[in-house]
Amino acid sequence: MASAAEQLASNLNFSTFAKAEDLKKRLWFTLAALLVYRLGTHIPLPGLNPEAYAQAFRGQAGGILGLFNMFAGGAVERMAIFALGIMPYISASIIVQLMTSVVPSLENLKKEGEAGRKIINQYTRYGTVILGTLQAYGIAAGLESGQGIVNDPGMFFRLSTVVTLLGGTMFLMWLGEQITSRGIGNGISLIIFAGIAAGLPTALAGTLELGRTGALSTGLILAVILVAIFVIALIVFVERAQRRLLIQYPKRQVGNRMFQGDTSHLPLKLNTSGVIPAIFASSLLLLPATAAGFAGNSDLPAWATAAIAALGHGQPLFMLLYGLLIAFFAFFYTAIVFNPKDTADNLKKHGGFIPGIRPGERTAEYIDYVLTRITVIGAIYLVFVCILPEFLIARTGVPLALGGTSLLIVVSVTLDTVAQIQGHLIAQQYEGLIKKSKLRGGKRGR
Repeated sequence: MASAAEQLASNLNFSTFAKAEDLKKRLWFTLAALLVYRLGTHIPLPGLNPEAYAQAFRGQAGGILGLFNMFAGGAVERMAIFALGIMPYISASIIVQLMTSVVPSLENLKKEGEAGRKIINQYTRYGTVILGTLQAYGIAAGLESGQGIVNDPGMFFRLSTVVTLLGGTMFLMWLGEQITSRGIGNGISLIIFAGIAAGLPTALAGTLELGRTGALSTGLILAVILVAIFVIALIVFVERAQRRLLIQYPKRQVGNRMFQGDTSHLPLKLNTSGVIPAIFASSLLLLPATAAGFAGNSDLPAWATAAIAALGHGQPLFMLLYGLLIAFFAFFYTAIVFNPKDTADNLKKHGGFIPGIRPGERTAEYIDYVLTRITVIGAIYLVFVCILPEFLIARTGVPLALGGTSLLIVVSVTLDTVAQIQGHLIAQQYEGLIKKSKLRGGKRGR
């Protein structure tokens, strides 16, 4: 039998959306905030020679700078005030999240609820300032080392660059928090989504132009589109897939009343680690090529040049290491973000248990057993989704608009945002039903 929420969701229509004034305000606020972000990605950093920088960037576009440029919506390519993007905040969040598993004081804060979460968020902001300052100073020094990129090198340029780029990151962090509280969806995820989606029209136009000129056959382009649709459908299916463990609660007596035992489910996602493994793996594999580009390929020994060439996009060694690193980080990050022992302790504290499994240590072992096996499926899925675009690019030469990592982010953020919109519409319809029932009750009373 369908639940009340599912019945309401099935009855949603356009009239429900038209009456949802609060939802429309949230949508308009989200769109306005994302527009501000996109405008900021086109405001250039002062003191640069645009032509010299564009030439230098083209030489590094295949390295880690290209990955950051994708997440920053082209701001790195233009060296805009939002060139750092939101990546320092994400890095700080991951570092703090990892530290909560090894530092007892942070682990205790995590268990304190909302108050502890606010303190952890404050630590994350401090970490963002530190990482953003270091990265901004590194960018300033790197720009000065380029030939003719900076018009007036010196300490003033470095200081102004650090202040500008760090200010841009902190503004984006604040903007993301405002979207989360006053808009729709997760603000940080939507900012990354907007940056990736901004490059989609240009990439599609370039692919169609190759088809028009005959560089790519029409059949090949259609085949790639069909593959992309299949991958998107696979991402939607897996990201929504769950392994639900049945949880039972015993009968309990409150005063003179006896309440029947209840049942619920503990949902375990197939892909608990999300997109983090793909980002970590990409960053690690692109670091050698980026470092070699800054050092100058002519100054490297022959073995280093051969190793960097073997780690290029589409090479067998690159794809092998890429897949292995994704699988490793899928297990590693899942172990960090989900603690079976804490989950088992919480169930025991509230009187819940898994049928046939003793509460406590045995429950933790069973949850870990199930989680490990579904993580195998999640890791295989991540490797497939991320390796397939690399394989298609290497074998067909089609410049795919979205790689595996960016496709995961775009689809996942879209699913979460749509789910939040549906949640607001369900709440709106539910409030309408309550008002109608109250009106009917008042008329009957008269």
